[in-house]
Parts: sequence; structure tokens; C-alpha cells
Amino acid sequence: QVQLVESGGGLVQAGGSLRLSCAASGRSLFYYRMGWFRRAPGKEREFVATISHSGGNTDYADSVKGRFTISRDNAKNTVYLQMNSLKPEDTAVYFCAADPQANRGRGDFTYWGQGTQVTVSS
Repeated sequence: QVQLVESGGGLVQAGGSLRLSCAASGRSLFYYRMGWFRRAPGKEREFVATISHSGGNTDYADSVKGRFTISRDNAKNTVYLQMNSLKPEDTAVYFCAADPQANRGRGDFTYWGQGTQVTVSS
């Protein structure tokens, strides 16, 4: 079983950037497909981005495509979410997720972190 801890959230002005990190322990991230999700106040949790085990394949929500980049460093057991050109509507708690299966739906993950708050001011 893998444990996930997110970091890097904070307060940033619109147009700014943040990089979120998700550090894993308990098992190598090599065995997991990874994803980022977010939950805005009063809304359901939504998919943001996912990356395959090797890092060769990525997928993004339309709302973040071209602004956010997911990446992974399996040697460091860490997954990242680089967020550029941030907008107030990106304000949310961001969650990291892991799943050992490659072929599940992009919203289907087994293991979840506790989340990190991102607030974008206008």
C-alpha cells in the first residue's frame, strides 16, 4: 500500500504559478498510475490530470490544458503538478491519487492524499 502526501499549495495572484508535489511512501511509485484532482468550495471533486506508470502518457481536463503540466520522478518517488497562468477559478483543494492498474477510467483511483489548498486571488 502506498501513502501520499501533497505539498506546495498556497496563495498566489492570478497569472502566477505554483508547483505541487506528491511524495509517496510505502511502495515505489513505479507501480502506480498517478493523478491530480481538485475540489472547489461547494463543488464535487473533479479530475485535473493523470500520468502513466512510465510517464509516457498524460491526460488533462480541458479547463487546465495548456496551463498545467503533470510529471513524475520515480527515482524520487514524487509526482508534480506545475500550474501556470493560474485563475481564480483554479482555487480548490488539490489531491494526489495513485492506482496500480493502467487501464481504469481516468477518474478511478484507489489511494488518495489529504490534499493541499491552492488559492488564487484576482
